[in-house]
Amino acid sequence: MRLIASMGFIIIIMAFFSYGGYAFVPFSLVTGTWIGILQELQIEFSQYEHPVVLTVEAQAKYVGNLGGALSKNLFLKDKKHRYYVVSALADTKVDLKVLSQRLGLGKGGLRMAAEEALVEILKVPLGCVTPFAVVNESARHVSLLLDQGFKTQEYCFFHPLSNDMSISLNAHGLDKFLKSIGRDPSYIDLEANPPVGKDQPPDLAAFVPSDAPILSDLPVKAPTQDSTGKHVSAASNSAAVAAKAVKPSGNAQNVKEKPVNTVQPSIPAADAGNFVEELLDRASALLLSEISEDSIKQHSGQLGAEVANNIKKCLREDLKNLATIFKNTAYTEGFYAGTRYQPKRL
Repeated sequence: MRLIASMGFIIIIMAFFSYGGYAFVPFSLVTGTWIGILQELQIEFSQYEHPVVLTVEAQAKYVGNLGGALSKNLFLKDKKHRYYVVSALADTKVDLKVLSQRLGLGKGGLRMAAEEALVEILKVPLGCVTPFAVVNESARHVSLLLDQGFKTQEYCFFHPLSNDMSISLNAHGLDKFLKSIGRDPSYIDLEANPPVGKDQPPDLAAFVPSDAPILSDLPVKAPTQDSTGKHVSAASNSAAVAAKAVKPSGNAQNVKEKPVNTVQPSIPAADAGNFVEELLDRASALLLSEISEDSIKQHSGQLGAEVANNIKKCLREDLKNLATIFKNTAYTEGFYAGTRYQPKRL
C-alpha cells in the first residue's frame, strides 16, 4: 500500500507542472519519494548526494572512489522517430554506426535525440538520462538497451532521475525495478560488431520499437552525433559546443565539466514554504475528493480531515527541504545557461 501511495504522490506532482505545453516532472523534487519506491521493492542500494553533474568525468569526482562502476546513458532516435535509451559502462565503446546496423537501420540510422524529445518523452532535463526514466508512461515505446557488462559488476552508479544524486545497485536490483514496471531487461554486448548482410540479419532487430511516440509540434535541435558513445546524455554534445563557443583554456577536464543550460519548468519555487503548502493543499483536496460518502459514514465524518492532516504532518518538512534544493538547482542551472550563451569574443 505504501508503494501505491508513493506512486500516487508522484502522479499528483506531475499534474502541477508543465513546460511548453506538455507535462514535465521535476524529479529532483520527489527524489525522496523515488528512493522510497526502491525501498518498497526491497532493492538493495546506496545513495550519494553531490553537486549537479553533466558528464561521467564530473560524476567520477564524487563517487569514482567508491568502488562501483560508472555508467553513461544515451538517448537516441532513428529516422522513423523511434527512440532508444542505451545504458552502458563508462568504459564500453558504443559505436552508433555499428549499433544502427545491428538494429537494421543502416549505418546512419541513429542519432542523438533532441533536447525537446528528452524532456517530453523521458520527463527529465539534460544530464539525467537513466534506465529509471522508462518508468514514465510517455516512454512506454522507448527501447531500453543495457550493457551486458553491468552483470559483471558488484554494483553500478546511476542517477535516480536527478543528476544531483547517484545511487549504486547491482544488475539484479535494476532488473527487479524494471520488471516491477512491466519491462523485461535486455542485456546486449554493445561492443560486438557482427556482420550484417543478406544471409546475416541484424541481431538486434527485435529491439526496434514497434511504434513511435506522438510528440508535440516542437522545433528539432538534434545535437551532432559522436559515434564513440562518450556521453552521459544529449547534454555531452551541448557541452562540447559550449566549450568551443567560449574558447576556454586548454584544460580538458574543465571543458568536460562545463555545465550547459538545462530546461527547467516555470514554478512558484521562490518561497519554498508557500510552494509546499500549495502543493499539499492540492494533494489533500484531491485525496478528499476520492473519499466516498459511504466511506465517510462508515468511518465517521472526521476521516477525510484526519487523513489530510496526517499527510501534511508527514510530508511538510521533507518536501520543504526538497523544494529548496530544487530552487537552488534551478538558480545554478540558470547561471550556467547564461554563461553558455555569452557572445563570442572577436
